[in-house]
Amino acid sequence: MSEKNLKDYWRTNVRYLVILLLIWFVVSYGCGILFVDALNTIKVGGYPLGFWFAQQGSIYVFVILIFVYVYLMNNLDKKFDVDEK
Repeated sequence: MSEKNLKDYWRTNVRYLVILLLIWFVVSYGCGILFVDALNTIKVGGYPLGFWFAQQGSIYVFVILIFVYVYLMNNLDKKFDVDEK
């Protein structure tokens, strides 16, 4: 892989990581702590939505983001021809 391709590959990889971690931060910290009062007015399964995000929602979002990252990285690997064949 050329030096330019290597830099482009890692720049894109880091961009994916930053975006996905920001999403996780907003969901876990924002929905679980900052916006909890507003979210608690909505009930899910009899529990306030803010409580649900603090206890389970951020974990579910994190697991989903792992699968999204795998999908994005598989496509990125194919684009730069470094995928497993």
